[in-house]
This record gives sequence, C-alpha cells and structure tokens, in this order.
Amino acid sequence: MKRLVGKWLLLPFSGVYGLVMAIRNWLFNSHLLVSFCPSVYTISVGNLTVGGTGKTPMIEFLIKRSVSRQPNRSGATATLSRGYGRQTTGFRLANETDTASTIGDEPLQLYRKFSPAIRVYVGERRADAIQAIMALEPETKQVLLDDAYQHRAVQPHLNILLMDYNRPFYADYPFPAGRLREGRNGARRADAVVVTKCPTDLFATEQQRISAKIRPYTRPDVPIFFAGLQYDLPVSFATRQAVSRLGDVLLVSGLANASPLEQYVRQTYRLVRHVPFSDHHAYSRPDFDTLLDRLPPQTALLTTEKDWVKLDALLTDQERATLPLYYLPVAVRFLPGQEARFMAFLDQSRLKNR
Repeated sequence: MKRLVGKWLLLPFSGVYGLVMAIRNWLFNSHLLVSFCPSVYTISVGNLTVGGTGKTPMIEFLIKRSVSRQPNRSGATATLSRGYGRQTTGFRLANETDTASTIGDEPLQLYRKFSPAIRVYVGERRADAIQAIMALEPETKQVLLDDAYQHRAVQPHLNILLMDYNRPFYADYPFPAGRLREGRNGARRADAVVVTKCPTDLFATEQQRISAKIRPYTRPDVPIFFAGLQYDLPVSFATRQAVSRLGDVLLVSGLANASPLEQYVRQTYRLVRHVPFSDHHAYSRPDFDTLLDRLPPQTALLTTEKDWVKLDALLTDQERATLPLYYLPVAVRFLPGQEARFMAFLDQSRLKNR
C-alpha cells in the first residue's frame, strides 16, 4: 500500500521528466539537434527501461552471427559502449592489460570472450568514437552499439529495442515513479522489438496479446520477436572449462534484476544462499573475503560472467587454483520459429543499407 501511494505521489515528477525527454526527442526529430549518420553499418541495442533487459546477451548473439559468417575477417566487427562503471574517460581500445576499472565490466567480458575476432571499444561521445574507430581501423564493416537507444547523437542503421517480458514498458512510467528512461512513445524509433527473458513455453496466444500491447507505441511495420535466456554449464575460474555438475552453491550477482538467474539456479542446483549486489558493483577485496567467510564447506561460489571478470581480478594464483569458484554463461535463445525470422530481418536490413 505504501509503495502504491508513493508511486502516485511521484507521478507528477515522472510527468516533468517525461516532458523533458519528449522535448529532447522532438529537437532531434526536427533536426534542431544534429544526429551523426555513420558511414559504417551500425546496429544499436538498447531499451526504454532502467536495468537489465539482456542487452549484453543480445550483443553476443550479434557477434556470434557476424563471426560465424566471416570467420576469416578478424576485426570486421567492433563493439562500442560508454564503459559504464570504468574509472577512465575518453575513447579507448580494449587490450590485454585492461580491467573492469579501465573499460567497464561488460566490455571486458566481450573482450575476453571474443577477442581477437572482434575489437572492443569504449567512449562516452559515440559519434566521435565511431569516427575514431574508422580512422584507426578503416576495414571495420560493422559497429555494435551497446545501450545506445537514448544516445540520439548517433543515428544507427538499425535500432533494436529490448523489452523484459517481466517488466513491459507499456505498463510502466518514466522515472521516478517508474523505470522508464523516456516515455513509452520512444518505442517509435525502434526498427525491431525483441521481448526478452520469456518463458520457453510462452503460448502463441500470449505472444499475440503482448504484441497487441506493444503495437500502439511502435511504427506499424516494426517486427516483434520473442526470446528467452539459456544458461550454459558452469565454468571454472581456474581452468576456464565447463563442469557438468555442481552440488550446493552460494550465488553471487551484481545485476539490475537477478530474479530470473536466482530462479534458474534454484531449479538446477541446491541454492544455499543468494548474495545480491547492485548492478555493475565494483567488488573489493573485503567484499571477496566476506563472501569466502559466508561460503559453507563443500559449497561452490557461483556467479555471473559479468561478475567473474571483476572477482577474478581480486584473486591470487593459489586462490584461483584451489577455491571452488565458477561462473554461469548466459545466451539469448529465441522461442521456436523466432530465430529464423530474426536472422532474415537482419539480412534484409543489411541489404537495404548497402
């Protein structure tokens, strides 16, 4: 009841925030504020909602698709994000010496996972960063923009909007009463909508109902796709190899919405405890020591891939080799019949923008 009353009290402030964002969008739409149109093919992946909607798994899906189609074209694809949580500023190309504090946790995750097949860049001023990328590597064929839906200074060739199945934007409000970064009509900029974190058994009738709720806010021809998350086998910090079985686990996460992860771990392993941190939490050695103190005997510490890159940097070689530490990779998994449609849509977009 208190939460409901508080929400209604905050609605006027949401109206003001939404109006400010609407004016900003109008200025860009009217070309009174200028958007940079890159010469290199550019895909933006983002959302309307504060918090996780599965942007990094979608970026990884696009990377895997690109690499599989051009296996001998190292560096043809680049990723660009602002590098949220890093302690550096400006344009930067990821390299082997980088940490989460220099480029951010998600860019570091992408670099460790896909380099040298792709190049990973960070830069707050993305229009300038894209031009720097092309000056540095003119053979780049595609730039993937992570979390750039509200970054109107760049006009991508393809705008992919993600919506969490559990937190639909059409039932939400702008900050602070809700979780929207801008009004619902911001969905009109999307070239495609992907509903993420869906149950694997989501009925076609429910997909149609959700699509009908989305449609009033998008352009009429915009396709809507449905996808879930697929968790892979846990991977050892020590060996970087997958393991087939774990017993008791202490789950550690630094996510905006850890509920799907906790539900999966609870169903798959014997969850002793979940220790949640804030999204993009910058782990310290005292944090890790506290986690070890809370780790019961014969229990593995299980975390996300994003948190692994930060926790791993805190370990000694001996700790890494001997402690039961694992991370859980996650990937986008389209619902039946959806992936082929999505791949065809990507192909059509690329052909139109040649």
